[in-house]
Amino acid sequence: MSGRPLVGNDWSVLNGTWPDDPPRVSVVVAHYEQADDLRRTLTALRSQTYPRELVEIVVVDDGSATAPEVPDDVVLVRQADEGFRLAAARNRGAEAASGDILCFLDADCAPEPGYLAELTRLPALSSDVVTVGRRRHADLSALPPDAPLDRLPDEVLFDDPSWLANAYERSGNLFHADARSYRYLIGATLCCSADFFRETGGFDESFTEYGGEDWDWAWRCWMHGALFAHVPTAIAWHNGPDAGGRERDPAAVNAETRRMERYIPIAGSRPHALLIGADGDVGAGATDGAGAGTGAVGDVAVRLSVALTSTQAIITADSILRHLPTARVFVGDSRAFDGMADPRIVAGEPPADVPYRIDVLAPVRIETDAPVRSLLEGVGVGADGSVRIADVDGPLLDLTSARVLARTRRWGDTSFTARTLAATGVARRLRSPEPSLAAYYGDWD
Repeated sequence: MSGRPLVGNDWSVLNGTWPDDPPRVSVVVAHYEQADDLRRTLTALRSQTYPRELVEIVVVDDGSATAPEVPDDVVLVRQADEGFRLAAARNRGAEAASGDILCFLDADCAPEPGYLAELTRLPALSSDVVTVGRRRHADLSALPPDAPLDRLPDEVLFDDPSWLANAYERSGNLFHADARSYRYLIGATLCCSADFFRETGGFDESFTEYGGEDWDWAWRCWMHGALFAHVPTAIAWHNGPDAGGRERDPAAVNAETRRMERYIPIAGSRPHALLIGADGDVGAGATDGAGAGTGAVGDVAVRLSVALTSTQAIITADSILRHLPTARVFVGDSRAFDGMADPRIVAGEPPADVPYRIDVLAPVRIETDAPVRSLLEGVGVGADGSVRIADVDGPLLDLTSARVLARTRRWGDTSFTARTLAATGVARRLRSPEPSLAAYYGDWD
């Protein structure tokens, strides 16, 4: 990775800064049976303010009946028509690209002249920033391909989707991003460094229906420690209204939501307590905690890092799962839980790709009203890379996230700081090897 490491999601320190040497940019344009739209988008890419000799255009055709016509200096990649394979098309384009920065456009999204310069600035300065442009909407069908996109007549304009505009306004253009901000990265106007794209593994080619492949990739970007930024000055015009403004079958919309449950295992994107199997089935038994094979997908890995009596282990695990019902508890010796049949108790070490992690450093009982979820979800969002819960006798719990661990591996300890929080109101140490289960079960202690 290259450029300047940043703290948390704070890209504001780069405001007003531009690369001394603009990098080579590859624009990957996904196309399917959109000849007129593609002609307009290629014309718009020829009109960019970014140095033309540093722009490579790669058109990826997803199986159109007739190959699209492109100029000789445009790279054309084609794949067979095997259904909706936008994720695969974008990956093929990235593989064919030679630029240091990748910009993804759909053929029906024509960029204004300053688009590339604005959208590539942050990824060029810090290589794990992922930017998303502003996709606006208009009826472009009656306009000539070279119509000036920054001066479109009012009568062809559609309203911007309010849900997206409101999200950008609330978050300060994603400056205040969190784990749920993946929803606001739209695949038609994405940009990142080529190195970071390769690190994420690219788009998941198992997506063969409309929708979701961009959210899945954006979520994995966050897990890999990406910083998110919306660039409202990078405008691309979509020919037609936003999909959210069209009439859609509610059952189809719900099916999309169900499909994403196993890809993005965090609160707000999945059931609050039901277990989701890696294959999407509710109630699949947990075998590995990470979603591999038939295991259930968990959003929190709890590691019991200290020797506990059976009673201490039961109270510790149960009091954590009370707050975090979709967590998995990883134990070195499962005999402490003999007689329990909870599939969330897993023998072995937690996998690295679980979003959040709690290391239990002492026998504890989590308080009934403890803000465990909010503390955990705050790790890696701002400057906190870990939160240690401690009492006068020492540490009880360490909270961190996969996002923090990824950024730490990339940049060292420069991205986050550690914070220690008093245990009062959060957790109490179990001082007896045999605390009263009756008192714990009955909530009178």
